[in-house]
Amino acid sequence: MERERTPRKIIEKGIRHHLGGLSLSNTVILLDYLGVDWSRVAVYNRIQKADIQPADGDNPDRVAVDQKAIRFNDEQYWLYAAVDPQTNRILPSGLFPTYTISIAREFLTELAEKHDIENAVFLVDVADDLIGGLRREGYSYRVEQHGFRNAVEHVFREVERRNHLFSNCFSHVDPPTAET
Repeated sequence: MERERTPRKIIEKGIRHHLGGLSLSNTVILLDYLGVDWSRVAVYNRIQKADIQPADGDNPDRVAVDQKAIRFNDEQYWLYAAVDPQTNRILPSGLFPTYTISIAREFLTELAEKHDIENAVFLVDVADDLIGGLRREGYSYRVEQHGFRNAVEHVFREVERRNHLFSNCFSHVDPPTAET
């Protein structure tokens, strides 16, 4: 029995569409339309095997930022995260022992090193430390509770879920390992 190989152009098209923002499920539908019967797992594995990532240095026009208290081994830390709400792509995040304006500035500096955010409008909730950091760094921001800022809230819900599972299984792990 001879194995039927998927044409390279169709594989490349599926990978390009997924990296362009198409979900795994929708990529499967696209490939099915092109005559390829792959599961979501098969698409995911093929993308991982290709080892292609979107180009860094993106310049999003909006960035949703927030911080959230999380617990490891009965100690509280603050997770700062940024998300491009148009692509739901997670930009840099960081785990800090407390939250202050200077820590928010440190987080924003790291973000600026990796992405062109000079002209971006930052979407924040009423987090005083982030607002203070954005003001001191000279960035534009808008206080927004819903809408595009929901992207970062989805990320935090998933992080909380994974953190809960992680802490149940690996309660002995130190914070640097947990951050990784």
